[in-house]
Amino acid sequence: MPPELRLSEPAITGLDWLFARQRFGIHPGLGRVRALLALLGDPQQAYRVVLVGGTNGKGSTAATLAAILETSGERVGLFTSPHLTHFAERFRVAGEDLPNQTVAEALARVRPHAEAVEASFFEIVTTLGCLLFAEAGVTLAVMEVGLGGRLDATNALDPALSVITNVALDHTEILGDTLAAIAAEKAGILRAGRPAVSDVAAGLRPILEEEGADLWALGDVQTQSVGWEGWAVTLPLPQGQSLRFRTPLLGAHGARNAALAALAALRLGVTESVIRQGTEAVEWPGRMEVIPTVAGGRVLLDGAHNPAGAEALAAALSDLLPQLGLQRVPFIFGAAADKDLGGVAEVLRPLASRVILTRAVLSPRATHPAALAPLFEGLPVHLTDSPAEALALLESLQQPLAVVCGSLYLIGEVRPLLLGGAGEERERWQ
Repeated sequence: MPPELRLSEPAITGLDWLFARQRFGIHPGLGRVRALLALLGDPQQAYRVVLVGGTNGKGSTAATLAAILETSGERVGLFTSPHLTHFAERFRVAGEDLPNQTVAEALARVRPHAEAVEASFFEIVTTLGCLLFAEAGVTLAVMEVGLGGRLDATNALDPALSVITNVALDHTEILGDTLAAIAAEKAGILRAGRPAVSDVAAGLRPILEEEGADLWALGDVQTQSVGWEGWAVTLPLPQGQSLRFRTPLLGAHGARNAALAALAALRLGVTESVIRQGTEAVEWPGRMEVIPTVAGGRVLLDGAHNPAGAEALAAALSDLLPQLGLQRVPFIFGAAADKDLGGVAEVLRPLASRVILTRAVLSPRATHPAALAPLFEGLPVHLTDSPAEALALLESLQQPLAVVCGSLYLIGEVRPLLLGGAGEERERWQ
């Protein structure tokens, strides 16, 4: 069952100020965030840090690694972005979101210093996470990189271990329009002489190796689907042995992400028996997450918003649909205008019986549904003005399975509607 939404906590004060800073955009660079951390006493120095970067899969890799490390006895802070529904989701300690009041009080202390150095939205959020984790007494923080790596705010930290999942074309207007250029940006989170693990394609690996890190590449992982229960994974180890475990993450890409997290845990000294326990404990909402409906069907949520993510989703569906006697299913889709939406649609079309197009109403970056319609030519297409309208239409179809994918902002608005919760009514840019 999916994790429940918290319904009764008071809102976090100060979020109106913070969210307004989203409109100032993204300003890569480490000077401001370093200055802000210093003004707060460099809280990130109170614990070890693992940085997890990459184009796709970094969130599920970070979540799996956090679950393993928690099983090992570490008190773990998990920093991820963006949040789906509630801001406090970005800061998890020992597997739980921090209370809104705790986040609000810390944000109030960060604010005057953030204004003094003119920090950006994500720089403030990163610093806030560092402060919250220090005050919560974590022994290790798993920090998901926001954008790129070299100039991302998280790279102001000094990682004991760095993880790079993969490299694909995304955010090309900022990171570069070639895989080599993007790989070079991602490689910025590596540290000379420090341990690192990666699942980056072999042809791009020399770019990572230029940083001089003690880099282990994920090898020829063997995976076996166990259907809707996840995957069985066999991870080859450097000594010629292998580690076998299971993960509830769906899709072959989920299995590889879990394998990369297991490899990272080995480099941190975690035992194989603990890794086996930890990989089975991971939860990662909104990414290949199955939510039962009141009518007895299932909705699969996934943040596939670029062609590589769509290919991973399509491969997973090709494995899962036949187990339900299905070949095609209805899709609800919506995404930001700055993505390769044509590339995403091309991958998804063969698996769609019909497409319900919508938009995240809180995201000004969302593409209007009418502009998406030509991408799904040849399929029945329905235009809706909101996630609520899209779900109502889906319910009328009475299908055993449907897929909601695209922008994580869309997933963040759909998820509480399915679970009977409520979201935060604030504009979403980052």
